[in-house]
Amino acid sequence: MRRTVGASEQAGNAADLEVPSSGPEAGDFAELVRRHRRELHLLCYRLLGSFEEAEDHVQDVLLRAWRSREDFEGRSSVRTWLYRIATNACLDTLRRDARRAVPASPGPSAGLGPSVAGMPWLQPYPDHLLDELAADQPGPETVAVNRETMSLAFLATIQLLPPRQRAVAILRDVGGWSAAETAGLLDMTVPAVNSALQRARATLRDQWPGGRLEWAPAARSDPGQRRLLQTYIEAHEQADPEMLIAVLRHDIRLAISRVGEWRGRDDVAAALRGGMNSLGRWRVLPIPANGQPGVAGYVRRPGESVFVPFVLTLLRFDQGALVDVAAFEQPSLFARFGLPAALT
Repeated sequence: MRRTVGASEQAGNAADLEVPSSGPEAGDFAELVRRHRRELHLLCYRLLGSFEEAEDHVQDVLLRAWRSREDFEGRSSVRTWLYRIATNACLDTLRRDARRAVPASPGPSAGLGPSVAGMPWLQPYPDHLLDELAADQPGPETVAVNRETMSLAFLATIQLLPPRQRAVAILRDVGGWSAAETAGLLDMTVPAVNSALQRARATLRDQWPGGRLEWAPAARSDPGQRRLLQTYIEAHEQADPEMLIAVLRHDIRLAISRVGEWRGRDDVAAALRGGMNSLGRWRVLPIPANGQPGVAGYVRRPGESVFVPFVLTLLRFDQGALVDVAAFEQPSLFARFGLPAALT
């Protein structure tokens, strides 16, 4: 007889991992799943940029770990062993997926980082799952690093790095692993790790000259940001693009993953006037994702009676204006955010 150790309901309905239903071995392994699943998911998400692919990889990592448990000789911690499996599984995916060819770097763009429009694999990450990890790893430094390196700007920028450089940067600068530990995880020498880290940091500096602090969204939304968020919601629900156009900054960027990008107030305004109401009526719910404000957009098309999931959008505000809109037309992600399947 077998039982299932699956992802938490908040993480979605990814394939479950099967382990024996009884015995101390099964109990120990179930405890490993509980202790390390969210941390491994975050590692895979940073490497891959995709919430759904990270979930699939964690399932695969835990299955590999279960099957190879007898080979684990205890020369490292269980956490290091799982990190090694997870990191190399993600690197295998990055190397063989032609879709993930490193995008051409456009250089810094008003401090916004690369566009999600050219990265069809990139997906947002629900804040409530990040909060789960923060609760298990208390401390202001951990919270700060998580905020800075979970922003959409950072996730998009790190996609510019080749796979091994990306892994080194995440393990060293995000995870806090030493050069020797990183070398052991990746089967590299310490000099090779240090060289890869230098190259990765140079690329990140090109995009963010001010360093890590520039990646992070505001630590807490202020009343002005909350008003702008409400304006964004009301403009859609009232079918009034002019209300939204009024709060756009002159260098606004609108990027829709897998669709395209518009830059500058005039071009974005034209896109809003031509397309915001073309699908039907909107209902919009606020959501926090990647440490920044966002919304979930439901659309009711002509002749239909309910609002159905359509787009998740992350927003960035600065000095009383909307400066960046990153939209993901991926209804499958709504369940990951704990959002309803429809609105009436």
